[in-house]
Formats: sequence, structure tokens, C-alpha cells
Amino acid sequence: MIRESQTVEFKESWRDSHLKIICAFANTDGGKLVVGVRDDGKIVGVKDSKKLLKPLPDKIRNKLGIIPSVSVMRKDGKEIIEIDVKPSLMPVSYDGKYYVRSGSTTAQLDGRELAEFLMKKLGKTWDEYPLEKVSFDEIDPDAIEKFKDWARERIPSIAREKDPKLILEKLNLLVDGKLTRASILLFGKNTQKYFIQAYIKIGKFVSEADVVSTDEIEGNLFEQVERAMDILQTKYLMRLSRFE
Repeated sequence: MIRESQTVEFKESWRDSHLKIICAFANTDGGKLVVGVRDDGKIVGVKDSKKLLKPLPDKIRNKLGIIPSVSVMRKDGKEIIEIDVKPSLMPVSYDGKYYVRSGSTTAQLDGRELAEFLMKKLGKTWDEYPLEKVSFDEIDPDAIEKFKDWARERIPSIAREKDPKLILEKLNLLVDGKLTRASILLFGKNTQKYFIQAYIKIGKFVSEADVVSTDEIEGNLFEQVERAMDILQTKYLMRLSRFE
């Protein structure tokens, strides 16, 4: 009999909470959940296995959105159920939570680990994700016009475009009618409303612990760069090469 591992787990009986294990298999390298076997590998069998076999695939599909192979096997004169799960190209959740396999255990993802997992699965970077319920009114038209001036020689097709929405679409900053995080970072009227840590902090130190002065610069990224260079030139540095 095989042993428990990252791709194999044993359970004496079926419980709906075991769906998180199937979820974890789908989100990692796939795997097999064997019902009717103790953790030590001893086969105890499943009573009414055929009765359980009928609703199980539908339950998995309805809760997880995947269709694994579910079959009844006979081992040592007893029936067990094997649920063979293939790795999923898309992230799979169970009751709104995401699980992966870590060795022979099932781990819930949250925070940074969850964000990195979703980005990897969906093939997107953080700034490419669309923002829900954020209207186009959050885009600063003056920032768009300044960008068009900058793009006149570098990206003529953008500079000639009059419709701000089409400009963002051409820059891949508007996806399915929704603003991306990058669009707010670059052209937002109030970027820090959505991304509180998106600012530049400048400091002058006389030692590692002693700060002479500091400045925090907010706004969208174009505004931040412009203001940061002005402050550096007028307050922090005697001479500074021109920034382009």
C-alpha cells in the first residue's frame, strides 16, 4: 500500500471538510484522496461505497468547480473510494478559501502567499488586476494630457488619440471596461485612496539614526516623480543632473 505524501492522503471515512484536501491537490500538483484507509495505511473499507459514489462527483463539482475521477476499488476484500485529482490551470477555492499541499499537509493560503499564488495561476502581475467598482471619474484628465505631451515623440499613436478611455485601452490599463491598479497608480486623481503606501519618502540623514528633514510625496506616479525632483533640487541637493 502506498504511503501518505504531498500527492496522497488517506481518510477512514468521508466528510465534506475533506473537500479542502481535494482543493489543495487541484491547486498544487494534483493527487489522490483515498477514503477507507487509516493514516497508518491500514484498510478499513467504506460502508455503502456505491451509495456514496453517486453524489460525490456532483458535490465536488458544485463546491470546487472541478471534475475529478471518483471510483470504487477493492483492496484486501474491502471497498475503498479513490478520488484522483488533476492539477488545475485556474485557482480553485473551497468556501472562498484557497488551499495548497505542503508536504503531506493541507495549508490555507492568505496574505502575500495568496496574492502570489493567484498572480502565478492567472498569469498576471499585481498591477494588471482590475479594480472593482472604481469609475472612470477617478482618472485625472490633466495627467492624461501630460502623458500625451510626453508621448508625442515616443508613442505618436497615443498622442493623437483624443478619447482618454481609448488611450488607457491601448496602454492595457482598461480591461473589460474596468480600470486596472496600474491606471490608478499612473493617472489617478487620488491614488493614495486606493494604495496608501504608494508614495515617495525623501530623507536627509546626518547619521543612521539622526534625520535632518523628511518629505512625503503623494499623488499619481507622474506627479510624484515631478515633485520629487523639484524637492531634491531645491532642498536636498546642490547639484543634480536633469532627469528624463
